[in-house]
Formats: sequence, structure tokens, C-alpha cells
Amino acid sequence: MGKKGNALHYHLMLAPGMLFIIIFGIIPLFGIAIAFQDFIPVKGISGSKWVGFDNFVYMFQLDDSKRILFNTLYISILKMIMQVIVPVGTALLLHELMFNRMKRWFQTIIYLPHFLSWVILAGILTDMLSAQGIVNKLVKGVFGESVFFLGSNFWFPIVVVLSDVWKEFGFNAIIFLAALTAINPSLYEAAEIDGAGRLRKMWSVTLPGILPTIVLITTLNIGQVLNAGFDQIYNLYNPLVYQSGDIIDTYVYRIGLVQYQFGLATAVGSMKSLVGFVLIFISYRLAAKYANYRIF
Repeated sequence: MGKKGNALHYHLMLAPGMLFIIIFGIIPLFGIAIAFQDFIPVKGISGSKWVGFDNFVYMFQLDDSKRILFNTLYISILKMIMQVIVPVGTALLLHELMFNRMKRWFQTIIYLPHFLSWVILAGILTDMLSAQGIVNKLVKGVFGESVFFLGSNFWFPIVVVLSDVWKEFGFNAIIFLAALTAINPSLYEAAEIDGAGRLRKMWSVTLPGILPTIVLITTLNIGQVLNAGFDQIYNLYNPLVYQSGDIIDTYVYRIGLVQYQFGLATAVGSMKSLVGFVLIFISYRLAAKYANYRIF
């Protein structure tokens, strides 16, 4: 009876989360039928004409498909690489700081952008990178002319990647700081007895100690390679940079809710979900093989 009572509490605690998943995760899956229709909102799913795989065929014939796939992979892979290198470097530098008060202040400052939405950060970035912004004043002072960062197809992906690193590197460094605390202190003592300096200890003890965590984070990120950041790019981009900044999510939004091509937008989104599911499965298998990470 006692066990049943405890189980009831757990099920009641689980119920709101399960209800949320059913309403916003399971029920909307039936909308995938729109990908196989010439969908007209006033007729609904039951009244719209079925067109089979026409929307998928049309999707692969569009020149835009290659461009948005390239942009998505290019931006997402650059983010993945930078979001490992910068947080690992930050965690190593914080680990070496001798003054705890300074370490706490620095951690608080670099964590702060993570808690701000892209709506706020996009406004800050737009001001900083405008013709009269602080960045362009510095650029003009050095090179003699300003740069249209948010209107240039060369600079826009770089701005997207660097601003994403600025927002998230502090929070991501927490994972690697936690991994650093798990390293056995006796290894450092043994390295000191052997005459190792700070750099040698970092190379021979610290980095091998957090290598499984680096491998785990990298492999799990493979499953997110098609998520290049809708919120960020939607709030930063404009028609001038569609060539380099349009990703799958922003393209689906534009052709679906702006151009009213609901069937095509659903087909693109469904294909992304299918490929994303395969990538998550592959990343999970890689994480299990190389980092001994298992959920099931």
C-alpha cells in the first residue's frame, strides 16, 4: 500500500509534463497530413485535396532547398565547433584562477547573456553593429570605413556564430567545470613530484580528464546539426542576407506563414524532423560507443 501511495505521488507529479507533451508534441503530429495535400485552411485537412508526394518532389526541385540546407549546416557546424572550443578554454582558465572571489565575479558576468532572450540581444547587437554603433566606430577608426555587418552576406554568418558563442559559452563552461572537479587531485600531486609545470599538468592531466565529457558533448550535438537557431536568426536577419542567413526553420516560417504555402512548408519541416531523428539516433549510438553514455 505504501509503495502504491508513493507511486501515485510520482504519477501526479509526472502528469502535467505528460499532458504538455501530448498537447504540444503528440497531437500536432497529425498535422503532417498537410505535407501530402494542397492544403486550404478554410477546407481543413479533411476537405483539402490530396496530392501525394508532390510537395516533397517540388521541395527537392527548388534552388532554395540547396541554399537553405547549406546555410543550416554551415552555421550549425561552426556553432558546434566554437561551442566546444571556447567553453573548454574558458573552463580551463577559470580552473587555473587562484582567487575565488575573482572567479565567481567572472563566472557571473559570462553567465548573464544566457538568461537574456534573443529579442533583447538582437536589439543590443543591432545597436552595437549599426553605422553609429561602438563596433563600427572602432572599425572606422582603424580601417577608415564602416562595415554593414547585418546587411553583408559575408559578415552575417560570422555575426550569427560569434553572437551565439557570446550568449552561451559561459553557461556551457559549467559542464566542463563540473568535469574538472571530478579529476583526482593525486594525479596533480604525482605530476608535481615529476616536475611538471602548469602547462604540462594541463596537457597531461586536465585535458585527458575531461576528454570523455568533450567527446560526449560533441557527439550529442550532432543530433542538433539541423537546428541552427531560429530565434536568433529571425531577430537578426533581413532580405539582404537571405542568401547566407536563411536556414530551414526561417524558410519554413516564411513560405508557410508569410507566403501561405502550407503544404510545402510542412513537407520541408517534416523532412527536417525525419533527418533530425536519424541524426539523434546516430549521435546517441556514437556517445554510447565512445563516451559510455546510455539512457536506455
